[in-house]
Amino acid sequence: MRKSITQNANSMYKIIAIDDDQGVIDTLSVFLKRSGYDLTGITNPVEAIQKIRTEHFDLLILDFIMTPIHGDAVVEEIRKFNKDLYILLLTGHKDLAPPLETIRRLDIQGYCEKSDKQDQLLLLIESGIKSISQMNMIKKINTELKDTYDKLEQAYMESIETLRYTVEAKDVYTKGHSDRVSAFSVLIGQKLGLSDEDIKLLRIGGLFHDIGKIGVPDNILLKDSKLTDDEYSQIKNHPSIGAHILSNATIFADIIPIVKFHHEKFDGTGYPSRLKGEEIPYLARIATVADTFDAMTSVRPYRNALPLEIVKEEFRKLAGIQFDPEISKVFLNILENDYDKILEIQENFLS
Repeated sequence: MRKSITQNANSMYKIIAIDDDQGVIDTLSVFLKRSGYDLTGITNPVEAIQKIRTEHFDLLILDFIMTPIHGDAVVEEIRKFNKDLYILLLTGHKDLAPPLETIRRLDIQGYCEKSDKQDQLLLLIESGIKSISQMNMIKKINTELKDTYDKLEQAYMESIETLRYTVEAKDVYTKGHSDRVSAFSVLIGQKLGLSDEDIKLLRIGGLFHDIGKIGVPDNILLKDSKLTDDEYSQIKNHPSIGAHILSNATIFADIIPIVKFHHEKFDGTGYPSRLKGEEIPYLARIATVADTFDAMTSVRPYRNALPLEIVKEEFRKLAGIQFDPEISKVFLNILENDYDKILEIQENFLS
């Protein structure tokens, strides 16, 4: 019965696959229809572009190396008229994948290598469907609210809470963590003398910064042992997934930079975009400090909370490397002179 229910839910979403190898299309068709998905397979990428232009599809599975045009050119055309389509790129080999800049520019949500084993692709599709579901809910909310300006503020907060509870139902740790990151971010913003509007964005962005974890498979998100490289790479997708989920609602536009870039590092080695220094949005740099501090001082399945003195030493050492040096300096001042406020936040929002 559970399998039947899942398959019925999957059939609500339309998937199109483009690959100039009919054998690949046939294999995908058998595999995905067995999982209950509604799949349309096309071998001619030019014809596929026209079909996507005239019909609705939720998710595209796309081969990269094709004739007469490659996958990146296909996406280039599609993005001219469809910004919402969730795209998964298939490559014959990692070395043949398009550069990161191209993937980022064309808003391709993920890619994986072709394989006889379809488990990895199925996980990516399931994650994509979860993201699409959330996007659809936000679109519905946005449509319903566009003519009700007077109620927008209340609905804004309620919609955030609804989506956040969805994530918390998957990962109990996220509840206390998101609340604390929000409160720590506000505290830092106040010490920096930011405007009321920026303080508000820090508060909401902190609550919402991990919403993209809705698209991370449960077996990875809830794993209590060390992640494999492939599993960690999927975890690292959550900022981009979160930004994609929020991108269809104008009411969320101002917090998207916090959601998407809170794992960037000041030296340019973070993710998902490897932004460096002042390329990283300022409020996201604040959220990075708050997020990392809470991670350091929280008990995890694989380690205890770090002592305060070690935490302070890490912030001194990583200023200018992981953290904006000025924001790190302000936060260290809070730890030295206003630690009672930190303790109050931690007591108010226990995990």
